[in-house]
Amino acid sequence: MVDSSNTNIPLGWKFDHLGMVVKKLDKAHAVLSETLGITNWTPPITDPVNGVHLQFGCDRSGMVYELLQPIDKNSPVFAALTSGHGILNHVAYLVAGLEAGAEHLLRCDSVPTGPPNVAIAYGGARIQFFVTPLNFIIELIEAPHHSHIYDRVSTVAATHSGKTA
Repeated sequence: MVDSSNTNIPLGWKFDHLGMVVKKLDKAHAVLSETLGITNWTPPITDPVNGVHLQFGCDRSGMVYELLQPIDKNSPVFAALTSGHGILNHVAYLVAGLEAGAEHLLRCDSVPTGPPNVAIAYGGARIQFFVTPLNFIIELIEAPHHSHIYDRVSTVAATHSGKTA
C-alpha cells in the first residue's frame, strides 16, 4: 500500500509528461501512434532556446509523452541518442513556484543540470531540470495551470523529419 501521508512533497505539483529523446519526430510519432494508440498530438514545436524540436502526445489513459528531437549536436539531449542512455529522459511536473520546487529538490540531494530557462512549449514559462540521487531527471515547469492543446490527428511537418531548422 502506498503511504499518501508524506508531507515532504510540495503541494500543488502536478504530473505533466514523460520526456523521450528520439532521432526523428515523425518516426517516433508513427511508432507511438501505432504501439500505444496515441491519436491526440500537439503540433510540433521548435525550441531553439533548449535545442530541441518537440511534440506532445496523449494516450487514452491520459499519459502524456514529450518527444524530443535534438536540433543539432549541441542540443542537451543529443548525447542520449549517441549513447543510447537516457532515452526515457525525464519526468516533468507543473509547479506554482520554481524557486520553492527547486529548494525542495535541493533538500532532497538533487542537483540542477543548469540554471532555469524559458520554454517555448509553455509560453515562455520557466523550466529547470534536476538529477535525483537515483540518477533520473525531474523537470519543473513554472506553469501550474498549463494544459496542452492537442489536434485530434496531427502530422509532423517535413522540417522536423530529421532536418534541422
